[in-house]
Amino acid sequence: MGDGGGGLKSIRRWNAKEDEEALYLKIDMPGLGKEDVKVSIVENTLIIKGEKKKAIEGGDDDDDDESVRKWYSSIFDLHPNLFKVKQVKAEMKNGVLRVSIPKVKEEERKDIFKVNVQ
Repeated sequence: MGDGGGGLKSIRRWNAKEDEEALYLKIDMPGLGKEDVKVSIVENTLIIKGEKKKAIEGGDDDDDDESVRKWYSSIFDLHPNLFKVKQVKAEMKNGVLRVSIPKVKEEERKDIFKVNVQ
């Protein structure tokens, strides 16, 4: 999920909650701004990527400059009968990405056939 410049860390940097209206994701991406984050949906899969490289001076010799890379990636499958994938909204603020994924209301779903009980 996150890379603090060293090895890959397996720290969960996101959480999810939902209500009747939507699924809400909150993804911590410290050190990144909205220009460093890309959110897309490909074949009903939500793909979130963030990356930033920052040059730092390394040691006493100015020729040995290094770079620190911050990198985040998450993938979420979204069933098209449950979510309105074309209405997803994302906002990046203070190193936190918030994604709102509206739900399809039961009466709008095309995969539900209600049987008349007699």
